[in-house]
Amino acid sequence: MKVVYLSLTGQTRKFVQKLDMDLLEITPTNPYLSIHEPFIVVVPTYEIEATEIINDFIETGENQNYFKGVAGGGNLNFGNLFVFTAKDLAKEYNVPLLHTFEFQGNDEDVQKLKKAVKDLG
Repeated sequence: MKVVYLSLTGQTRKFVQKLDMDLLEITPTNPYLSIHEPFIVVVPTYEIEATEIINDFIETGENQNYFKGVAGGGNLNFGNLFVFTAKDLAKEYNVPLLHTFEFQGNDEDVQKLKKAVKDLG
């Protein structure tokens, strides 16, 4: 399954590179790409103004039909706002929140997300 991600500081990129999966980074210059295969989204936690390009990607073409789940990274010091971007995407698009991790994650986070993706089918 493809992993579509947004990385503003590099932490999310460092995490997804550990997954050894097919990756696609969404940037402000390429949010309107259409893909025709199942994917999950991995996002950092930032204000909507910084992360709305991931919504642009999901809503491009038929992408939403292939969107299977979301994972999010953040800082536990955010308290209730920890991974709110991923939680909001899961709710808005009715997909499962597969995993949450702090900063660039660790080996256990990698294994948990890989298992969650495998369980999706």
